[in-house]
Amino acid sequence: MENIILYHGSTKVIEKPALGIGNPKNDYGLGFYCTENLELAKEWASTERSDGFANRYELDLDELQILHLNDKPFHILNWLSILLKNRTFVLSQGLPFEAMRYLLDNFLPEYESYDIIIGYRADDSYFSFANAFLNNTISLEQLRKAMLLGKLGEQVVLKSEKAFERLVFKGSVAVDSNLYYPKRMARDRQAREDFQKEKASVSTMDAVYMIDILRQKWTNDDPRLQSVVP
Repeated sequence: MENIILYHGSTKVIEKPALGIGNPKNDYGLGFYCTENLELAKEWASTERSDGFANRYELDLDELQILHLNDKPFHILNWLSILLKNRTFVLSQGLPFEAMRYLLDNFLPEYESYDIIIGYRADDSYFSFANAFLNNTISLEQLRKAMLLGKLGEQVVLKSEKAFERLVFKGSVAVDSNLYYPKRMARDRQAREDFQKEKASVSTMDAVYMIDILRQKWTNDDPRLQSVVP
């Protein structure tokens, strides 16, 4: 049996999280989004106008089916495909729209059958990086590196009733928005600044872009994709 400690940042104390509550347009669809990092939970617990709480839980992973998107055989395009399935992207006709359809048709894993999903968190800056890849303005390798900027780490998302049954509330910590909301904004700003530096420093001669994936008809088991797994 393996137990892990999770944190969920919110403007309120949540003693009994429930399946089916929340925003279905989050990264991995409807679920309960957590992190193993207390400081990150505190940053996401408060808004510009209100304080919040970092809720603490213990999760028993015994017999749970876990999809870890940052472990092989999964790769960055699997993550992006799930994001495309759930988040709202405003894409123009032409290459961006064609890219979205191709990714959904060829790289979308059957993620809804899992109890837990672990993967990148696409906050505002990360969401813009994904959009840039679809618009062919950054390469596949630049997208991978962008996901490591800002050190958001991984989010752990509960997706099934079975997972919720194994989650136990262990208390909460009050969060001062005057302290943690600026930290949240600074992390996002730093990620964007670091991305612009990375974008300017990388040669595009041998880089793979979305248009290359389309033209060469890459498939989900293409060995080149494993080279861009963190």
